Amino acid sequence: MWLGIDLGTSGVKSVITDSAGVVVAQHAAPLEVQRPQALWSEQDPATWWTAAKASILALPSDLRANVRGIGLSGQMHGAVLLNEADEVLRPAVLWNDGRSSHHCKTLDPRARQHTGNLAMAGFTAPKLLWVREHEPEIFAATKTVLLPKDYLRLILTGEKVGEMSDASGTLWLDIANRCWSQDMLAITGLDQSFMPALVEGTQTSGNLRGAIATELGLPIVPVAGGAGDQAAGAIGAGVTEPGQAFLSLGTSGVVFAASNAFEPAPANGVHAFCHALPNRWHTMTVMLSAAACLDWVTKLTGYSNVGVALEAAANSAAATEKLPIFLPYLSGERTPHNDPTAKGAFIGLTHETGPAELVRSTLEGVAFGLRDGIDAMPNRPNELSVIGGGSQSVYWAQILADALAVPLIYRDAADVGPANGAARLARLAVTGETIGEVCTQPAEQARYLPQTQDNGRLERFRSLYSALKSSFGEF
Repeated sequence: MWLGIDLGTSGVKSVITDSAGVVVAQHAAPLEVQRPQALWSEQDPATWWTAAKASILALPSDLRANVRGIGLSGQMHGAVLLNEADEVLRPAVLWNDGRSSHHCKTLDPRARQHTGNLAMAGFTAPKLLWVREHEPEIFAATKTVLLPKDYLRLILTGEKVGEMSDASGTLWLDIANRCWSQDMLAITGLDQSFMPALVEGTQTSGNLRGAIATELGLPIVPVAGGAGDQAAGAIGAGVTEPGQAFLSLGTSGVVFAASNAFEPAPANGVHAFCHALPNRWHTMTVMLSAAACLDWVTKLTGYSNVGVALEAAANSAAATEKLPIFLPYLSGERTPHNDPTAKGAFIGLTHETGPAELVRSTLEGVAFGLRDGIDAMPNRPNELSVIGGGSQSVYWAQILADALAVPLIYRDAADVGPANGAARLARLAVTGETIGEVCTQPAEQARYLPQTQDNGRLERFRSLYSALKSSFGEF
């Protein structure tokens, strides 16, 4: 048995897979995000451990007793600041936090040079510049900076270790050479002593501590390096080879394409990161609010849940060309705009616009935002596997296929996702099996082909961002 733990934004999910890679048990424990000010997004790391324990202990005890290895996955970019005693100094600043946008101007030229990526407010390095300016006493007390999943690793193993895929999103990693960049660390007033050791996702990072093993009903087993959530999702979806790509419809929306080479494209806001596998990289586009927009509009319109909202949208008889255009920038945006001040908007409301039409516009707007990302990639994918909680709607699937203009392959949801990818990385770390043997693609369940031609709405969507950009900062 293999245990995969995924520390997400909205919850911690733990899965156990068997020797065939089949998920035999899973459980998720919820998390909440605190937003003390506009554009801020924080979580207390103590809640991560509470949720992780709950998700693991909910798994059958007989399966837990037979676990041979653990893999970790997690939300990227978050800044966990520890003092000399490894105590958390402040709430973790999360990936979708925009407070450090103006610090990116300081970092950007050298970030492009040393990391091949734009400096974006969501990344970790700008957060430390913000802390240094606004919370100097916290900055002075900081002795270690960890990413979210690596804070869980510290609790589990007592080791301060990170891995290449997650570290790529800090702006401190020399991604081409897979090591910390002394130049980028120096810009933020840090050096390598503040950073964890680095391993590949398929390597062992330490062993489960005895007291923790007893508390969780687990043997003392190796903990693999693991991966950032998107790279782990790619491992779970079997996206490991050049030409393979997936679309993740989680809180954020991600298009991820595997590669054998480092292929930076910073001018387009595309991320070029290490994959979780040795000598592999990937390009990735990110929109900050994807399925999160659907959750938001469901509450806004008063539907009891997302499923009811989707059903109402599917039954709406309004002509598509009469729908409002929705800009999905509820948390700012990354690819391609790199604009943390961007705001959401409905444009074109009339007396005929009802709740169902608002939901339809939201689904379309998220699809158009994802299309912006795909069109910014250096190599456009020929097809996309689809994973994530937002991938369960047949109605949305066709909207996405039409907007993205590529075939979408929906795979067995039981065996797809970052937690499963983390379990696969644990298996690779312990058994010595090959990537091809472990990282197979889950069974195809449905395929959606583009059916309708663009009717001009994508162009209108893009023109509205340009027209409104100058006013976003006023809100």
